[in-house]
Order: sequence, then C-alpha cells, then structure tokens
Amino acid sequence: MSGVDTGLNRAEIKLRWDPSPYGEPPRHLDIIATTYSADDPRGRPVYVVHHDSRSPDGTITMSRYSETGMGLGYVEAMTFEFDRMSSAYGRVVVGVAIHQAPVPRTFGDLSNAGVLVLEGYRELLVDDFARVSDATAATVAEFTRDAAGTWRFHEMVRGFDSDPVLFASEMGGVRH
Repeated sequence: MSGVDTGLNRAEIKLRWDPSPYGEPPRHLDIIATTYSADDPRGRPVYVVHHDSRSPDGTITMSRYSETGMGLGYVEAMTFEFDRMSSAYGRVVVGVAIHQAPVPRTFGDLSNAGVLVLEGYRELLVDDFARVSDATAATVAEFTRDAAGTWRFHEMVRGFDSDPVLFASEMGGVRH
C-alpha cells in the first residue's frame, strides 16, 4: 500500500427526494456545477453544467436525471472526471436548486431529500439539507486544484434564496 496522496481522480454527486403527494405539482430539483478558470477561481464561471448540458470536454456529465424524484434511492447523479479535466480549470462548485414553479418551495418543504458525494465507494459527504431548510438552493461541494495539480474536495453546504438560473451565477461567489 502506498502513502502517496494522489487527490481526486473521479467523483460523483447523487441527489434524492420523495415525489410530491398525489394531486400536488411535481417537486423538481437539479444538480448544477459551475467551473472556474485556474487564473480566476473566484471570478465568473467559465461554464455551467446541469441537466440540459455537459462540460465542453465531457469531464462533467449527468448520468441520471429526474424531474419528479420518482424512483428508488438517489434519482439524479452527476459525474466528474478530474483526471481528464484541463489544467485551465482550477475550481468546480456544485449545488442543488429547487425549481420554484408553479409553487415556491424550500428544502424544509421536501421529504427524504439528500445528497451524497462519492469518490468510488468512499463517502465524502452525506447530507439531508436540514441545516439549509429555509433555502431554495444550496451549494454542497467545492473541488479545487492545488499548485501541484491535485484535486481536493471541500464540503460546502450553504443555503441560498435563489431560483436555478440566478443560483448558477452566484453559487461560486463569496459565502452567503
């Protein structure tokens, strides 16, 4: 067994929530990832990945997607291939946003909501959004590349009061 720390090569973020009760509008959550340049890791995102998109180089993709939460366990998943990501990128912030139409909702309005961040089979984060129950969106993870080119995970569960479009533009900024 080696003592060499190679950092993250690949990671996966999974999301779960229970469907709406019968007769209520669907509850719809989305995983959103924003990627920042190595030269300006706190500036504007270079690109945003969500259910309708993937990264230009294919290193960030949605592998599962749900608009209702129906299914067993985690019903939405995004995969990150840091070992293939260009050195032009130095930071990736990942969040979860609740669609606000036709009914405004917060994480406290959802049942059985949760997020799981994995590196292979190793759990890096398991969270139920209880600490951001009044929020309509939340960041969950930050991945940063150090000077040696090694990717690191940082837990980043922070609540926002935003719709998905606004959230994608503000989620990588200063702590809210």
